Amino acid sequence: MSKRLWFVISMLVLAAMLLAACGPAAAGGKEVVFGMLLVGPYNDRGWSQAHYDAGLYVQEKLPGTKMVYLDKVNGADRPGTTPDKLAEDLLAQGATVIVFNSDDMKDAAVAFAQKHPDIPVIHASGDNSWKDGKDFKDLKNLYNVMGKMEYGKMIAGCAAALTTKTGQIGYLGPLINDETRRLASSAYLGARYCWTNYLGKNPADLKFKVTWIGFWFNIPGVTSDPTQVADDFINSGADVVISGIDTTEALVQANKAAASGKKVFAIPYDYKTACDAAPDVCLGVPYFNWGPSYVKLIKSAQEGKFAAGFEWLAPDWADINNPDTSAVGFVKGKALSADAAATLDKFIGELASGLNLWKGPLNYQDGSVFLKDGETATDFQVWYLPLLLEGMEGQSVPAN
Repeated sequence: MSKRLWFVISMLVLAAMLLAACGPAAAGGKEVVFGMLLVGPYNDRGWSQAHYDAGLYVQEKLPGTKMVYLDKVNGADRPGTTPDKLAEDLLAQGATVIVFNSDDMKDAAVAFAQKHPDIPVIHASGDNSWKDGKDFKDLKNLYNVMGKMEYGKMIAGCAAALTTKTGQIGYLGPLINDETRRLASSAYLGARYCWTNYLGKNPADLKFKVTWIGFWFNIPGVTSDPTQVADDFINSGADVVISGIDTTEALVQANKAAASGKKVFAIPYDYKTACDAAPDVCLGVPYFNWGPSYVKLIKSAQEGKFAAGFEWLAPDWADINNPDTSAVGFVKGKALSADAAATLDKFIGELASGLNLWKGPLNYQDGSVFLKDGETATDFQVWYLPLLLEGMEGQSVPAN
């Protein structure tokens, strides 16, 4: 064998060994480490775990990717620091993409993106990349993504209205801002529509009360206790409690009340399997599915094509529970009656066919006009909803 032939064979063998060592990373493009900042515990069976599970989904679907994360990124659990400073820790762990997962991290996401213009930044919620929004920032490396949970909340409200016997629904809210107002109001719109159109009842007879605890989950000594708020709803006659917080207190307390003989139900939030905590009283759960969006965005970073953008994603109406396509879904609970489930499917079908509940006449809670008769709200009007709607009881703006 000639030296030249031996050299060629050796180079081919070496190349094959290098390709084998690179494996999936070579197949998927350059290696990407994405860092996630989670506002709550990674295993909260709510908002934060939905993002954490989406990170696992990215690792499964995109060869050459790896997740690192910090959870409990909030002022109570990590006093003296901010999310943008904690993002620096993820950079130190090798992260080349950073995900901020809470509306509370809006300012931090902007500050970090400005400081690190070469790092792709994904903010789950937020509006800074929305050119038509109130707070647009021309940052080439910031992408806002949010699911249209308004639909999920409408479905939740409908399930509550179809189930309640007392006509009283409690809504366990987190803090008060544009997002939480529009989600609580969406639940009310869904409840009112199904109450009047499917049950043929007077909308004035539907009681829908919102109580805010002050944050996305309980912080002893800082927020109101969500356990007590849920109990107050139940003790005052509400037989369905819809949760807008990241944890399952509404479901747990409804289950305790049911064990004592009361006919009480709950609808948790955020996480696909949240009903597992108390299936006998769970009517269903509206949940986020971040996986497909994160795959798309992290893949764009992996390929060097990441660009700023804003997405507010509706469900995949062909199958709202498709894990590979739908940003928002709803899983029916064991406690939802067969008749109610059938009617709920009809409502979902109407939404899929274009039913828009953000249509006038609609007034704000104070009686002022929101939408005139026949007028349809713009995305801007819904996103920045300044007050709760007429027919809802509860605080519309934070106390000074």
